[in-house]
Amino acid sequence: MRLFALPAAAFFLLTGCGGSAGANVAATVNGRAITYEELDKQFQAAQFGNPGEKPSDDQVLIQRMEILRSMIDNEIMLQRAEREGLLAVDSDVEARFSEMRTPYTAEEFQKQLDDRHLTAEELKSQLRKDLSAQKLLNKETTAKISIADKDITDFYEGNKASFNRAEPQLQLAQILVTPTADQNVRNLKGDNALDEASAKKKVTNLEARLRQGEDFSQLAQNYSEDPESAAAGGNLGFIPESALDQANVDLRRTILALRPGQVTPAMKTNEGYRLLKLITREPAGQRGLNDPNVQQTIRETLITRKEQLLRSAFYEVARNDADVVNYFAQSVVAGSTAAAAANAPKEAPAAK
Repeated sequence: MRLFALPAAAFFLLTGCGGSAGANVAATVNGRAITYEELDKQFQAAQFGNPGEKPSDDQVLIQRMEILRSMIDNEIMLQRAEREGLLAVDSDVEARFSEMRTPYTAEEFQKQLDDRHLTAEELKSQLRKDLSAQKLLNKETTAKISIADKDITDFYEGNKASFNRAEPQLQLAQILVTPTADQNVRNLKGDNALDEASAKKKVTNLEARLRQGEDFSQLAQNYSEDPESAAAGGNLGFIPESALDQANVDLRRTILALRPGQVTPAMKTNEGYRLLKLITREPAGQRGLNDPNVQQTIRETLITRKEQLLRSAFYEVARNDADVVNYFAQSVVAGSTAAAAANAPKEAPAAK
């Protein structure tokens, strides 16, 4: 059952316009089908816990097309991972599944699945796709990044003023988990806590994974709900020490007590739960290129930029190489054309 009812004509187009691929096929990637049933599941999962006014029929179609585009990209990545022998193995999938399940009781975890219209096996299938795509991207992009000394020097010379501190500065990174659904969340996993209980469970799980040695930046990219910093691994840049005067006393004291590399425990703030990492602390004055912290900051900045560039380019190349047919998009265009023709003004009869 669809979450939102569509007009009869649109419904016919969406379910009956599959050409030779079959009426239930929303798209194909190199001949492999993505069905409307799979699209509906993803759509319903995306809508769960997202209060607000009911979207219009056009908004529903836009949302479904965006979700299908993401599903097509995921299928492209999965097939490339298959060809290159980079599929995640069962042990990888089970380990990730166990990590997700750990903070919950069996009943709580099953409710999470039910609310998202997923079975455990469907979740594991999605995890296999995600992990396989990550292995592929690491091989094709991250592993190919090389930062030369000249790159660091050039960046420093072009941005020397940014390394001159009028007062002591802190370079912080954060993972933010909010208790409300937000369509602007753009982390790599599309992971978004929906309420206070799920937010607390999520941040507790992330805190445990950090204690086990997982990379802060990668967890921020995958799970942070701050749309501004998630893509940069949670990096907030340099913050003047005086800016902490605006924070509450406990938060300020906790941050100032950190040593570089340390992470705060999960802290409740107005926006939600935060995990904060102190990357480095800089004294006032001009920092030279010979400062290891300056070089590390520049290197991390350049790596992040190159990684974002290469990943965007790799997705475009992969799309170009794939044979994709989007039947859903075709049906929307066909429906729009038919509606325009039906509503077009009739020609006035010629004068005699």
